[in-house]
Amino acid sequence: MFLGHYAVAFAAKRAAPATSLGTLFLASVFVDLLWPLLLLAGVERARIDPGISGLSPLVFEHYPVSHSLLMVCVWALLAGGAYYAVARERRGATIVALLVVSHWLLDAVAHRADLALVPGGVVRVGFGLWNAPLASVVAELGLFAGGLLLYLRATRGQKRWRLWALCALLLAIFAADLLGPPPPSIAAVAAAGLAQWLLVAAGWWVDRPGLPGAALALPAH
Repeated sequence: MFLGHYAVAFAAKRAAPATSLGTLFLASVFVDLLWPLLLLAGVERARIDPGISGLSPLVFEHYPVSHSLLMVCVWALLAGGAYYAVARERRGATIVALLVVSHWLLDAVAHRADLALVPGGVVRVGFGLWNAPLASVVAELGLFAGGLLLYLRATRGQKRWRLWALCALLLAIFAADLLGPPPPSIAAVAAAGLAQWLLVAAGWWVDRPGLPGAALALPAH
């Protein structure tokens, strides 16, 4: 899932209006930013199988540190704690932690049965929405539209062209992923994953300081 993760971050702005969209993006895709580093380091493994049925040609062979439910909960606590240490704002910290966990929940809907509950565990979870490409596309676009609508309702006074430019970029990436050829190598997959930092930066750009709801929350006086 790609758009779905960013959709949840957009929607979360309604619950945490003082938290930057970039921070919400970062939380929602945190484990996908961690995964490429572990992949390149050889700690986790994946392979490309162009012949596999469904939407994604990736086979996730071993990724318990970044994507097991237990470790995702650990990352969520660390991310929420880090946010609170900087912003001293409980609501934002809670939303950040919940967004990290939301990543696993959305992946569990989309992925084949490859998500571990705990590192080293034998149980694998995944409802396989990817195996029904049309349903997967409809679900992601629906989530994106709903999340964007909630974001629009939660923000006022922004220069909307920044937001529309970001949305166009997200949709273009989504379309390219759907219509393009399989990635040439796992290194290319890792590079594409790390490129999501640019989307996080774009989220901060859209919600830059000086606009309502921008940047980190300040302590109440």
